[in-house]
Amino acid sequence: MSHVGVPRGTVRKRRSLALLTAGVLTIPVLAGCSSGDEETARGVPQDIAPAARETVADGSTVNWAVDALPATFNAFQADADSATTRITGALLPTLFPMDRTGQPKLNPDYLESAKVIEREPKQVVLYKLNQQAVWSDGREIGAPDFVAQWRALRGKDSAFWTARNAGYERIEKIERGADDLQVRVTFSKPYADWRALFSPLYPKEITGSPDAFNDGARTTLKNTAGPFVLRSVSKSKGTVTLARNPRWWGDRAKLDTLVFRAVAAKDRTQALADGTVDVADIDAATADRITLARRDRGNNGQPLNHGPGSEITPAQALRSWAQAHGSDEDAAEIAQAAREKNRKAVVAYAAEQKALRDFAVRKSLEPAYTQLALNGESGPLADDRVRRAVARALDREELARTVLGPLGLPAKPLGSHLALAGQPGYKDGSGALGEQNTKEAQALLADAGWTRGGAAEPPKDTKAGSEAEKKDGKDGKDAEADAEKKTTDDAEADKDSEEETDKDSTDKADKDGTDKADKDSADNEAAERKKADQASADRDSEDSAASRDEGLYIVGDDNKPGAPAPATVGSASAVHVLAPARTAAAQGTALLRQAGLLGEDGAVAATDKQPGGAAGAYAPVGTAAPAPAAAKGQLGKDGKTLTLRFVLPSGPGSQSLRSVGDKIAVMLEKIGIGTEITKVPDESYFKDHIASGAYDLALYSWPATAYPATDGRPIYAKPEPATDGSLLVEQNYTRVGTDHIDQLFDKAAAELDEKAARELMKQADARIWAAAGSIPLFQRPQLVAVDKKLANVGAFGFAAPRYQDIGFKNRQAAGSPADRKK
Repeated sequence: MSHVGVPRGTVRKRRSLALLTAGVLTIPVLAGCSSGDEETARGVPQDIAPAARETVADGSTVNWAVDALPATFNAFQADADSATTRITGALLPTLFPMDRTGQPKLNPDYLESAKVIEREPKQVVLYKLNQQAVWSDGREIGAPDFVAQWRALRGKDSAFWTARNAGYERIEKIERGADDLQVRVTFSKPYADWRALFSPLYPKEITGSPDAFNDGARTTLKNTAGPFVLRSVSKSKGTVTLARNPRWWGDRAKLDTLVFRAVAAKDRTQALADGTVDVADIDAATADRITLARRDRGNNGQPLNHGPGSEITPAQALRSWAQAHGSDEDAAEIAQAAREKNRKAVVAYAAEQKALRDFAVRKSLEPAYTQLALNGESGPLADDRVRRAVARALDREELARTVLGPLGLPAKPLGSHLALAGQPGYKDGSGALGEQNTKEAQALLADAGWTRGGAAEPPKDTKAGSEAEKKDGKDGKDAEADAEKKTTDDAEADKDSEEETDKDSTDKADKDGTDKADKDSADNEAAERKKADQASADRDSEDSAASRDEGLYIVGDDNKPGAPAPATVGSASAVHVLAPARTAAAQGTALLRQAGLLGEDGAVAATDKQPGGAAGAYAPVGTAAPAPAAAKGQLGKDGKTLTLRFVLPSGPGSQSLRSVGDKIAVMLEKIGIGTEITKVPDESYFKDHIASGAYDLALYSWPATAYPATDGRPIYAKPEPATDGSLLVEQNYTRVGTDHIDQLFDKAAAELDEKAARELMKQADARIWAAAGSIPLFQRPQLVAVDKKLANVGAFGFAAPRYQDIGFKNRQAAGSPADRKK
C-alpha cells in the first residue's frame, strides 16, 4: 500500500550518482553525545505467521495487492517503484538480501561465497557462484552477466538510461576467475558497500545493449532466475501473474501461481471482503475493521454496534419510522428512501465484516522512518538557530505515541538518521541537538533576533516563511553571506577530526559563556514581560476556540457553511489552507513510496523551483485567515511575524501525517512560531512542493538501508550551485549540509573495516542532528491484512520475503481464498 511521504523510487535512487542539501551550522561537542547506546536498541520482530515448509501445502494461488502495475521491470530506471521491487524480488537474483536485523546476508541460492580477497594495492572481491544457478533459458549465471551490468551502470555510456550507478563507477575491471563459476571484481578505489552491487542481477541479454536496457525490460522479463517466472501482464485486469519456475534449483515454490493485483488504498477493504486479494498493506481504519470483525464472530447474529446506522439513537429511529409512515406523502417518501438506503448499507457492511473474519492483521515496524524536514535554503530556517529551536520545541515521544500507540506498537522516537533500532550500528545521536526544552528553544529564537515585539509594525507585504525572506533581497544576501562564512569555517575546521573535536569543545565553552550572558539579558527582558504576558494568557486561552475556526481557510470555498475546522490544532497560529488539485503525472499512483522526479543530473529544474509554491496552492492576497489570538504572542522581527509554511498531503491515507502535523503546530506555537498548514493533493506533494523546495516544514519518510555510507550521502550531501542558479540538491530536500558531513560519508564508503565504518557513520549522524535540517520522529507502522490460513507472509519488517516458502497451511491447495465466492 502506498504511503504519502515516501519519495518516488527511493530504494533505487538512493544509490544514484548524486542525491540532495544546503546550510551551515555551529555544532557542540559531538563525541559521546548520544542519549542511548547500540547495545540497548532492539527492533520490533517481523510478524509473518512462520511455518516449516513441510507444514505448508503445495499448490494454489495467492493474490497480493500492489499500488499499481509497475511502469517498468527494470529496477535501475527512474520510474521503478515499490511494485517493481516487490515483483523482481521473486524473479531475479538478489545476492545479499536484508535479513530480519537489517543486515545484508549472503544468499546461498546464488552464491557459495563472496569476500574481499585483496586490499592492496587494490580491493578485489571474489564471487563464487552456486553451480546450479541458471537463467530460465538454461544458461548458467556467470561473469558475462556481471560485466554487462557493470558497463550499463557505471555511468560512462549515456545511452543507458539509468537512475542509479553508485558503486559501479568504482569498479576497474571484472574478470572470470579460476573457472566459469568464479567472478573476480577489481575496484579502482576501496568500496565498503560492495555487497550492494549486482542486486538485482539482470541477464546480459537485458543489460548488454542500450535498446534492451532502456526498453526491453519495461514491460516483460523473458529471462529470469528466481523461484518464479513471469507468465503474463494484463493492463486491463491490473495484474502481473507469476508461475512456478520449473528450472529453479532451490527450494521448490509452494504456490503454483502468485498474482500481483493493482488495488488502490481506498479500495483495499472492499477487495479483501470480496476475496479479490489475500495479502494487502492496509491502513489503521481497515485494521480496526478486521479486528472488530473477528471480535464479533460470536455475536449470534445480533446487530453490529458499529458501522452504518450504529449511531442512530432509539429516539431518532422512532422519529424516522413515524416520518416514513406519516400522512405527509412527500416527507414519507423521503424518509422511506433514507431508511432503505441505510438498510442496504447495514446489510452490505455486515456482509463485509463477515468476510473480513477470515483475515488477520500482521503488524510490525516498516523499514522506513518519518521525519520533519526543515527547508534551510532561505527564510527564517536558513538560520541554524531557528532550526534548532524548532527541533527542541518538539516532544518526539508524544508524536510517536500519536501514530504507534493506538496500534499497540512500541512508541519510541527514532534516534538516528542512518540506522533503525535493531540494525547493527544503531545509536541514538539526538544528544548532539539536545532534548525537548521550551526555554532553550525560546533562547535560541531570541538570540536569532525573534522577539515578541518584533512584529508590532505589520509589514505591507508578508508571506509565510521563506516567501517573506525571498521578498527581502537584502536579508537573503546577508543570509547567504553568513552561510558561506560558516561553510568556510566548517571546512577548515574539518581538516583534522581530532583537532576539531578539541576545538568544538573549546568553542562550545566560549559559546556557553556568551550564551549565558545573552541568556541573562534575555531573562531580564523576559521577567519584565512576564507579568503582562500572564495577564493576557487567560484571554488568549478564551480566544483559542474561536481562533481555531478562524484559522481554517479553504481556497475557493470562502464562507461556505459546514467547512471543516482543524480538529487538533489548539491555536489560531496554525492557519489551514487547502490547495486545489494539480496535475503531477510523473508521480503515478505509487506516490507514498516514491520521490518527485528530478532532472537526470540530480538538479531541480529551474522551472520547478517556484518560490511561491504551486500555482493556486495559497490563498489570494487579502483572503488570509485571521488569527487574532495567536498574533498576540507570536514572535517577529523587522515587522514580520515568524510564520512557517507547513505543507502536508490531503489524501485519505495521510490522516496520521496530518495529525502529527497538527500536534507539531501546537508545539511550535508554545515558543512563538506560527504555522500556515497547507494541505495539497497527494499527486503533487513531492514534485510541486518537496522536490521544488516550496515549503518550510514538511513530513515525509525515508526507507531503511543496510548501506548508509552509499545510500545516505545523497540525502544529506551539501547542495552545490548549478549554472542556472538552482541547487544540485540530489535527494537532500532540506538543502542543509556541510563539507564535514560529506567527508565522513566519503571516508565511511572507503573504509573496509565494518566497525570503523559504523563509527564514522555515527559521527556523521551526530553532525546531521546538530545541523537540524532533518528531525527523525518515528519508525513507520507496517500493517498487513493476510488470509489467516496463509503462512510465511505478512509484516516482514527489515527482511526480504522468501517467496518460495509462502503458501497455505494444512490442505488448502484445492483452491485459493480468492476463489471462495466462486
